[in-house]
Amino acid sequence: MSMTLANYCLIIAAVLPIVCAGLAKSRGFGKSRRDGGYDNHEPRAWLSRQTGWQARANAAQANSFEALPLFYAGVLAAQQMQLNQGRIDLLAISFIVLRLVYIGLYLANVAALRSLAWVAGMGVCIAMFFA
Repeated sequence: MSMTLANYCLIIAAVLPIVCAGLAKSRGFGKSRRDGGYDNHEPRAWLSRQTGWQARANAAQANSFEALPLFYAGVLAAQQMQLNQGRIDLLAISFIVLRLVYIGLYLANVAALRSLAWVAGMGVCIAMFFA
């Protein structure tokens, strides 16, 4: 059995929170802790002191982790039920695109559209159970 597009999307979805974490921490890279640089000894405390887009990137990281279980369940349930793989792939790709839009809107501080992208992404996950 070969990997499907939806299976590749599972990997991409798992990497998105890590990308967000890197963005959140990026301002502190290359600086000493004494100068406000990233503190790997107390990363959560350091992240909690961030503001602006770095704080939003950290929030996007948390939300991206929170979105994973329903997405994974939707893909795996649809495949286990042997629903149409082309439709599963399309929905999985749609979820990834919506998550990328969500993250971009979060970083840009566009709250209403960000929430709309979140709702659409959750709708895609639920749709996979009925693909």
